[in-house]
Amino acid sequence: MRAVSLWAVLAGLLAALTGPPGGRPPAPAGTGTDDLRRRADAVVRHDPDIWAGAREARGRRSLVIGGPRADPRDLADIARRADRASGIVAGVAGAVRSPGPAETFLHPLILVPATTGQAARLAAPTAVNGLAAVAGTDRVVVEPGSFARLSATGRDVVLAHELTHLATGAATDGRTPKWLVEGFADYVGYLRAGVPVPVAAAELAAEVRAGRPPRALPGRDAFAPGSARPAQAYEEAWLACRYVADRFGEPALVSLYRETMREGAPAAFARVLGTTEARFTDGWRAYVRKSLSPAP
Repeated sequence: MRAVSLWAVLAGLLAALTGPPGGRPPAPAGTGTDDLRRRADAVVRHDPDIWAGAREARGRRSLVIGGPRADPRDLADIARRADRASGIVAGVAGAVRSPGPAETFLHPLILVPATTGQAARLAAPTAVNGLAAVAGTDRVVVEPGSFARLSATGRDVVLAHELTHLATGAATDGRTPKWLVEGFADYVGYLRAGVPVPVAAAELAAEVRAGRPPRALPGRDAFAPGSARPAQAYEEAWLACRYVADRFGEPALVSLYRETMREGAPAAFARVLGTTEARFTDGWRAYVRKSLSPAP
């Protein structure tokens, strides 16, 4: 999940396909489309009051389901972005659980309900307050109000972020530290976005410039709704994963995630990076200061 506050920054700095208004276009050729159709039909059957008269948009890989009043152009735009995002995710995060289940992010199902209340119901027990989208075990639920306020780049980042969660199985992973779960998803999300680091980490950059750099990696509570500085927590986590990729290489970041899921963080730090979490944290803090401090 990704907090929305950052996107307000992006929207100020970064500034079609059309689908039929109803019915189902033929499924595109390729593997996974039958599974995608089954998942979509199960969603509609489970909540018929939300999806009565639902509209759809099919991408090359994805299927987007919207409410009866959804603009087909908006759904088609999301499908196009989800197609692109799934390719980026497959190139990086797909290796985390390889071999393993891939259909949920290679052929993503995106749900776009009409209201925030419906999004909350579909995403339960995960809260949607302050979020643009939420990944479940096999789908992404869009919070329509927050998502609509994102810039084009913000939408791409959010979709890639949530599809990364599908790829890594984040919804059922209670072992991996939250900073690695969210930081890795942001690492993939921003990978092709072209957003400068000080812009993407604007809130944290302001703290660093004020002489308040982070002291420790963010804990699970830092990402919770209502926490004191959720945007900074996501930014700290993202820069921790960027630090791994920049210093040790992207394959090492993927291996760190995979080994942490299997063995826990202490063993993964030693096996993959040849260091301890304490020493890693020291290096990350220096990396944050270097990345976000103003040029002399």
